[in-house]
Parts: sequence; structure tokens; C-alpha cells
Amino acid sequence: MAPPVSAAEKSWASSPAVREVMRANRSRDTRPERRLRSAVHALGLRYRVARRPLADVRRTADLVFTKAKVAVFVDGCYWHGCPEPAHYRPSQRNSDFWQEKIATNQERDRETNRLLREAGWRVIRVWEHEDMLEAAARIDELVRGYSYSPNGAAAHRRRRGLESRLEQRA
Repeated sequence: MAPPVSAAEKSWASSPAVREVMRANRSRDTRPERRLRSAVHALGLRYRVARRPLADVRRTADLVFTKAKVAVFVDGCYWHGCPEPAHYRPSQRNSDFWQEKIATNQERDRETNRLLREAGWRVIRVWEHEDMLEAAARIDELVRGYSYSPNGAAAHRRRRGLESRLEQRA
């Protein structure tokens, strides 16, 4: 009988060190997600965390506003291929694998957006490098039915109010 094979031996990772780094990546409660949730909560909005907006579709949104039918995804610049070159640096090692992986992630994101919109949901995608206060204001306006204008007076007033509430918490 053959000896048992360890998880590291059957892993696709190029080395045990790479495998450990990959295992340490979180699928939820990342720092950008927590910052966004804090900003959205400070605006008085309540939401569900890490939920499937559509029960029969295996896609999990980071924040879900069920009554307003708004799904929010916080996308990592590396994992989702941020269009800004300063934020997405393609891997030098095993580059073919990673290019295919990122392209598959982007295609799945587009499909998720389409499926949710077809079911009557509104989708917001936030890049991890975005200003989370501005992202929270966008979410607030969509959930409460405001029209979003990033340079509008209402957005500036809400941002100032949000900044002061967050400073009081700290």
C-alpha cells in the first residue's frame, strides 16, 4: 500500500511557502471590507455580511441590502485585475496560471453582475484602493434612493458628517 500523500505534496502551489501565503488569504472580513462596513454602518445603514443575494446562484456578496436589493462586492486589486496599473501588478512567477485565474475571476464578476441585474438587483463594485467614505456615500445614495453625484453638495455634506462620526468613534 502506498504511503499517504500530504496536502502540501498534492498542492498546485509552486512551493510550500507559496502554499502558506495562499492559505493565509482571507475570503471575508478583509481590511477593506471592514473599513467599508464601518463607514456604511456609521451612515445608519444595516446590511447582511457575506450572503448570497440569489439563493440558487453560488455567488456571495460582501454586503447585502435585502429590502433595497443592492449587492456590494469589495474587489481586491490583484484578484480581480484592477484596471489601474498602479494597483494591479501581474505575477512574474507562474504567470500563465495567474493570467488565466484573474481572467476567470473577471468573467465570473461580469456574469454575477448580469445574473443579479436580471433578477432585479443593483450591483456596486468597490475596489480595495478606493476611498471607503466615498464608496459608503455611493452605497447610501443607492440604498436610500438618492441620485449619486460625487461632487455634489449633498455628497460633501454627508461625507463631512460621516468623517466626524468616524472620528468620534476613534
